[in-house]
Amino acid sequence: MRKTAAAKKAAKESATAKEPTAAKKAPAKKTAAAKKTVAAKKTVAAKKAAPPKKTSAAKKAPAAKKAAVKKAPALKKAIVAPKKATAAVKGVPPAQTITETTPSGESRTALVRRARRINRELAEVYPYAHPELDFTNPFQLLVATVLSAQTTDLRVNQTTPALFAKYPTPEDLAAANPEEVEEILRPCGFFRAKTKSVTGLSKALVEDFGGEVPGRLEDLVKLPGVGRKTAFVVLGNAFGRPGITVDTHFQRLVRRWKWTEETDPDKIEAAVGALFPKSEWTDLSHHVIWHGRRICHARKPACGACPIAPLCPAYGEGETDPEKAKKLLKYEKGGFPGQRLNPPQAYLDAGGKPAPPLGAGG
Repeated sequence: MRKTAAAKKAAKESATAKEPTAAKKAPAKKTAAAKKTVAAKKTVAAKKAAPPKKTSAAKKAPAAKKAAVKKAPALKKAIVAPKKATAAVKGVPPAQTITETTPSGESRTALVRRARRINRELAEVYPYAHPELDFTNPFQLLVATVLSAQTTDLRVNQTTPALFAKYPTPEDLAAANPEEVEEILRPCGFFRAKTKSVTGLSKALVEDFGGEVPGRLEDLVKLPGVGRKTAFVVLGNAFGRPGITVDTHFQRLVRRWKWTEETDPDKIEAAVGALFPKSEWTDLSHHVIWHGRRICHARKPACGACPIAPLCPAYGEGETDPEKAKKLLKYEKGGFPGQRLNPPQAYLDAGGKPAPPLGAGG
């Protein structure tokens, strides 16, 4: 019994002695946990501190993107603009390419309407308009047109009767004595150069076309002394194939009317041709040329007697007084003979007078 009580007492004392050790150990565990907590906090703090670096990099990235975006539109404009410009004129023939602004400052549609109205008005004024060179076949018209350079149609008409009487065919003129031809052509001026042209084209007709005048533009312009103007006169009046004859009168009037500002004959032909249907080209040429010879003169236009004055941007450049302007009219409009010795009957019926032969005046 005494041992048991002693054992119990010893056990209590032993337990009491162990408790402080456990208590001492507990704070150690807490301390370790606290250290882990502090470390964790530091880690979190470090992670929180790290983002600013990323944010700064991120700020740089958007700035770079913005810079890239700002540059991009310039590149797009540089690439897209030419494509739009190309698309605007795609498929349009060069001869008919027209800019937005017209010489007169009016719209393209207004210019076309005004130009066509002028042609209609002139058709009423000159219903008998025709080529003012005497001819009975394509060969005579071809030769007469070549001879008309640097002289009047009247002078050519007064000269060709003797030429065609002696050399009626290409074969005859090709084999002619140049000196004899020069003597006949002397009244036309530049007779040596013209003799070379008409005999040369006659030889070409005999050698290359069997003595016949070809009915194609590409063939006609290959002949000596024959350009586009001469070719279109022949095609339009001997073969009935439309063409625009850009002579000095035509050039002057279409610029005066502000149909075009071009000065090169080929460009004038293209610009004016784009304003009218092809079927009207030949008659249009006659109307404009006739008006230029009779009323709308180069130095002193008869503005006061002009039937298309309300449609003309150049009205006032010439005489505007009706009575004074009437005295400036030429040929049948002024009561004088025309340029042809043998004009069409329609011209005679309208009051036109035939020109006198060479040596009889005119």
